Amino acid sequence: MHVETAEPRPTPQQVRRALARAERGAALDPAEAEALLAATGPELDRLCAAAAKVRDAGLVAAGRPAVVTYSPKVFIPVTRLCRDRCHYCTFVETPGQAAREGRAPYLSPDEILDIARQGAELGCLEALFTLGDRPEDRWPEARAWLDEQGYDSTLAYVRAMAVRVLEETGLLPHLNPGVMTWEEMNRLKPVSPSMGMMLETTSRRLHETKGLAHFGSPDKDPAVRLRVLEDAGRLSIPFTTGLLVGIGETLAERAETIFALRATARAFGAVQEVIVQNFRAKPDTAMRHTDDLDLDEYRAAIAVSRIVLGPKARVQAPPNLVDLAECRALLDAGVDDWGGVSPLTPDHVNPERPWPSLERLRAISAECGFELAARLTIHPEYVRAALGSGAPWLDPRVAGHVAALAGPDGLARPGVRPTGLPWQEPDGGFESAGRTDLHAAVDTEGRTEDRRSDFADVYGDWDSVKDAASTTSLIDGTPAVLHSEGREALAAAEADPGGLSDEHALTLMTAEGPLLDQVCRLADDLRREVAGDDVTYVVNRNINFTNVCYVGCRFCAFAQRRTDADAFSLSLDEVADRAQEAWDLGATEVCMQGGIDPELPATAYFDLVAAVKQRVPEMHVHAFSPMEVVNGTARTGLSIEDFLIKAREAGLGSLPGTAAEILDDEVRWVLTKGKLPARTWIEIVSTAHRVGIPTTSTMMYGHVDNPRHWVGHLRVLSRIQDASIEAGGARFTEFVPLPFVHTSAPIYLAGVARPGPTLRDNLAVHAMARILLHGRIDNIQTSWVKLGVEGTRAMLNAGANDVGGTLMEETISRMAGSEHGSAKTVAELEEIGAGIGRPVVERTTTYGLREQPHA
Repeated sequence: MHVETAEPRPTPQQVRRALARAERGAALDPAEAEALLAATGPELDRLCAAAAKVRDAGLVAAGRPAVVTYSPKVFIPVTRLCRDRCHYCTFVETPGQAAREGRAPYLSPDEILDIARQGAELGCLEALFTLGDRPEDRWPEARAWLDEQGYDSTLAYVRAMAVRVLEETGLLPHLNPGVMTWEEMNRLKPVSPSMGMMLETTSRRLHETKGLAHFGSPDKDPAVRLRVLEDAGRLSIPFTTGLLVGIGETLAERAETIFALRATARAFGAVQEVIVQNFRAKPDTAMRHTDDLDLDEYRAAIAVSRIVLGPKARVQAPPNLVDLAECRALLDAGVDDWGGVSPLTPDHVNPERPWPSLERLRAISAECGFELAARLTIHPEYVRAALGSGAPWLDPRVAGHVAALAGPDGLARPGVRPTGLPWQEPDGGFESAGRTDLHAAVDTEGRTEDRRSDFADVYGDWDSVKDAASTTSLIDGTPAVLHSEGREALAAAEADPGGLSDEHALTLMTAEGPLLDQVCRLADDLRREVAGDDVTYVVNRNINFTNVCYVGCRFCAFAQRRTDADAFSLSLDEVADRAQEAWDLGATEVCMQGGIDPELPATAYFDLVAAVKQRVPEMHVHAFSPMEVVNGTARTGLSIEDFLIKAREAGLGSLPGTAAEILDDEVRWVLTKGKLPARTWIEIVSTAHRVGIPTTSTMMYGHVDNPRHWVGHLRVLSRIQDASIEAGGARFTEFVPLPFVHTSAPIYLAGVARPGPTLRDNLAVHAMARILLHGRIDNIQTSWVKLGVEGTRAMLNAGANDVGGTLMEETISRMAGSEHGSAKTVAELEEIGAGIGRPVVERTTTYGLREQPHA
């Protein structure tokens, strides 16, 4: 037997019981899947029949009964260098080996294009970019080559080459560069309809045990690879993955891998196919003496994968890794896709196993009752959803390339030949869409529908969200605080507010009654010491230039699809008109933020800033959340630093620190589907400070979080500010606590989030922000939009010193269900201060006092 035998094998009785459940369509658990993986003889035949039945039902539901697919493609081995040391791999080589055989560390652009052009001439439609993981991290030769060619990483080179392949050949790039970060995939999505990375196995034993398959390979850490699959799902990237069977895993580990793939597929819907690949031993590897996977064991793995993954899944088996006659057995076990087959290039990962001819593969498929059809690198379901209903599976810059090759069923159009197309059409600037008159977007009452039209799928699987939320929220409310604990924590805060321990901070963050009153008094004393009694504000206007967004933030009622009745986008002239109107009314700042619209021009953010500054040169432009910066880097190909420098040169004055929510990914991935991770938010604001752009900071609270998260979030802001102060750069100008507005929030409508924070929560967060950020961030702003007049006054007595801006319009909170208006006059702000005996003073964006109104 091929697999490890440390665990007892399932008994025949366990196999029969699990088989009976599978045959009647019952949901299997991991133990039952493990039992079925051990099936042999007649039980294995019955298992395969049950799997084939599931597959056939899925093909009928997909509208292509009895059709199995393949992708005509070329393999482009960009580099064979890799930082990993997998014990079964012959693809990877060292720089010395490459030099001896006359090869550079990487294929040159001309070599890549030559392969792609030949493939296009032979009717290929896909260019599979295959390469080792981050070779520059291990090999100086790789770093030197990249530096010489002007690329800062292997993935930057891959991105550039994908663009050239699209433009010069029309082949669709499928990128398979191994482990990628969320940020890297976000930058690669505009150049590739699909991506892939084999999960291979979830076995930590194989990764951590010396001598086993993945020991010494940092990129084969199962947790790291699962994170890649999840990040691809959050970014709506059609993703190919799978398991590698027979590398020393146990049956239980094999079953665990299948269920991990199912969980990711269900949560995000982005797993477009699962490859079940059998191990084949290769000479000159550490596993050269390991037996090839037995065919029966392989059949069982395919059949169990099919049954567990269900009828909607596409299950692939490489036809070159078995004898041609054995392909019949793979079809019988539930396969519905043969993967990539090339008329030009070998399987560079398994070069000893040539591709079968299409004629022979078509004949084998026909003998089993199937028609063989060519598909694109992105599977038909995703093609139809992206091109038909506008689902966010394709970046607009590659959608045209896909449309040129796709038939109405989403498969490859019969007889189609690829031709090069521009990757990015020349920017025509903004074109207004939807509401275009100056006030319509803010005067409309409510929304024409209760929810956006793609509510059912844009946010991912709500059951998975609920499961994740159960680990982040406090079920029984905040913990009780003993009197002695509270007294000790308060004394510590009085002695050194900015240096409070996490334990004391949490004690005070959960304070109630008299202790909370004392916390608020201390915060108010600190406010008076740092900022005086003045309540400050800025005369500004919010310009939400579009609400078209496909990120899938589960708390957001602002975002719309482009085709929804409430969708709007403003032209550059309209944005400039609003800035001019605001200036004429006395504003010194415009705050511009919008949805993540995939059809924005690449230069959109620079154009927006320039439009305002050209019309009103003295206006301070406070614009673009870190999520918008991420979108800008993906669309332009610029680094974060270069993007921010270019925005600053266009006239950007400061950056809003929104999109922070809670800076803890455990919470963030409940709140959002595709938003940036916490580390990226931190990188962007830190980089902004380094290049001289001040930012604000925010925290949205009261949803699926708890007080421990609030303390952690404030600690993160403290560390960023400390580093910025030490570096002598720009810094946070203010901290803005944002209470969650639940009324129209999808996550609340789905029964996941609680209905916003309580008054106790609001007081504790504002007061503790003043205490924990003491000596770092001098200004604590309270949101009249979310809290109203009385709530704002209460927060001003609990450590806050600023009430933000007049806004003139505020669409995001209004659409979420806020009932406190979308604009305040200066007189109304002055009345807020007068109600608590405090003077109200106008400031600039960066907290200089406004000396006199402009002419």
